Amino acid sequence: MRTNGINHLALVCQDMAETVRFYTEVLDMPLIKTVQLPDGGQHFFFDCGGGSSLAFFWWADAPAAAPGIASVEDFPRKPRSAVGSMNHVAFTIDDDQLQIYCDKLQKAGVPCLPLVVNHDDSESGVSAEMHDGVFVRSVYFRDPNGIMLEFASFTRALGGPQDVRHAPKSTAKIADPVA
Repeated sequence: MRTNGINHLALVCQDMAETVRFYTEVLDMPLIKTVQLPDGGQHFFFDCGGGSSLAFFWWADAPAAAPGIASVEDFPRKPRSAVGSMNHVAFTIDDDQLQIYCDKLQKAGVPCLPLVVNHDDSESGVSAEMHDGVFVRSVYFRDPNGIMLEFASFTRALGGPQDVRHAPKSTAKIADPVA
């Protein structure tokens, strides 16, 4: 099987009007489809570029947010979220736009890390300086629903031996063959 990319990622928002304003006015993502659900909810789609969409459900009685469980609690200090949760959404942008977009977010009143994060393979996983080992540069921020978002720019093609070098871990218990 071979897919042709992501069609859409569906998330849940607490206020559809606020979500529409943020994604259309702050992030400049056109609203491309709205659906009124039979149960009174809504399902809206935004064009996030490259043929992909970001979608949101809204229900008046949706369960409350659960930071640190169903979403990131405090990036970068506490980046974990629960199994099955959506940790964050990363949008690809050109590298020369990272700092410009960060500045625009701050001007729009959207808190974000004031610096571009250089991800590398060092022990800490980040570098204050750009160097040959940096593979992606990022800006992190939240939408009005507390969803962690990222603007990301790969600095090189990935997939070589320097990139795929760790054995996957498992928490599954292995049956004792002697028992």
